[in-house]
Amino acid sequence: MRRTIGLALVALTALGAALTAQAPHGASGWTPPKTPDGQPSLQGVWTNATITPFERPPALATKAFLSEAEAAQVERQAASTRDEEAPPRAGDVGNYNQVWFDSGDRVVSTRRTSLVVDPPGGRVPLRPEAEASRDYASAHQGDSFEFMSVWDRCITRGVPGGMFPAGYNNAYEIVQAPGYVMIVYEMIHEARIIPIDGRPHLPPHVRSWNGDSRGRWEGGTLVVDTTNYNDKGWIATQAAAGRIKGVRQTESLHVVERFTRVDANTIDYQATIEDPRMFTAPWTVAIPLHRNPGYRIYEYACHEGNRAVEGVLRGARAQEQQK
Repeated sequence: MRRTIGLALVALTALGAALTAQAPHGASGWTPPKTPDGQPSLQGVWTNATITPFERPPALATKAFLSEAEAAQVERQAASTRDEEAPPRAGDVGNYNQVWFDSGDRVVSTRRTSLVVDPPGGRVPLRPEAEASRDYASAHQGDSFEFMSVWDRCITRGVPGGMFPAGYNNAYEIVQAPGYVMIVYEMIHEARIIPIDGRPHLPPHVRSWNGDSRGRWEGGTLVVDTTNYNDKGWIATQAAAGRIKGVRQTESLHVVERFTRVDANTIDYQATIEDPRMFTAPWTVAIPLHRNPGYRIYEYACHEGNRAVEGVLRGARAQEQQK
């Protein structure tokens, strides 16, 4: 089965590459490219690593943007912190996982102070019930795998969670073919195939971890509407560490994403999340995706070698015996 899926993705990737056609450059130096079947081209490998926080720090209050000088200072401070943490202490072998970290060294190109852009305060409008559920799960991770995030369990990062920056593997390959757009996520190695042929959503009783996505073009913007979620997934991401990390999704979740290529090397990605059982109002995240043709995406074989879940549970049982 896995080999069949792999061959299908290879075929779709090759087809998409064959369909890419660059439009001639205009007076501005860049004209949005299109595929031969007329789609605005989003194809290529894109990355979104950034040191910009998911939610706006309370100290910045209503400050939505950094000045150029402030952005440079934040980046210098982040670089200095990494340099100070790099050398291990005497007798400390260090953390081998550090070699895999790639969380970026720049604020987002828009210089926003948070990835959350709406509400205007840059904070996710969580319901108290959502916070209580998150805190309970965090406190009971050692009790059962059911209290661990679906990302920790190598199931999925979800939609739109899979588009949020993380500590590493922040790459996405977009491939287009007539009637479809495919996004390959480096993290967990998921492939999301989005029909754009006008078909309706699946019946309401058909539900899945990542919902049912349907795309359409509005001018140069790919709009992806996702419904039909089950209630098993989480919105979990390292970039959202803190209040939002570990919030569960419900069957009421509705996500609308927008992909707009604004220049040769940038896609403006936005996602509006609505789940009235978890949030008091819809909220929107905006994350620039930057073209990186030299980036190579390798297979992310998460669960095949992941012993962490078993280790966490065994460790918790050992701690219980010591009490």
